[in-house]
Amino acid sequence: MADKPFYSQGLPFSCQRCSSCCRHDPGFVFLSEKDVNKLARALKMRYISFVETFCRWIPAGGGTEQLSLKELSNFDCVFWKEGCTVYESRPLQCRTFPFWHSIVASRDYWDIYKQDCPGIGRGPVRSMAEIDSCLAQRVLEPVITRKQKE
Repeated sequence: MADKPFYSQGLPFSCQRCSSCCRHDPGFVFLSEKDVNKLARALKMRYISFVETFCRWIPAGGGTEQLSLKELSNFDCVFWKEGCTVYESRPLQCRTFPFWHSIVASRDYWDIYKQDCPGIGRGPVRSMAEIDSCLAQRVLEPVITRKQKE
């Protein structure tokens, strides 16, 4: 039998709406088809126009690239203006933070992110089932990937 993940008893988290995960530092918000469709609808835009206006392609290795939201020159998310302007339609990556594979892979990673996020370690305990559901969503809604343009 495999060892249980370190979060088998759940993890406390309550978003403090501090926006530190949305601002100041470079990063990527990778998008699924569902994300793009939802955001384009919310902004009353066509899919292609949304991608051309708000997205960029990021090299992902193996001759592929993945679709991500753009950042402003100060590294703020393109949709951050005194708060998230698309909060109700925000991408899966934003909705499931901090329950990402890269963060819940180990207690060490969780503790590293805890230093920058005041919501980690605070609030209601999210169950292992809830955390696993967040992780499974990314599998069900994969990031848009294409062959890298030459």
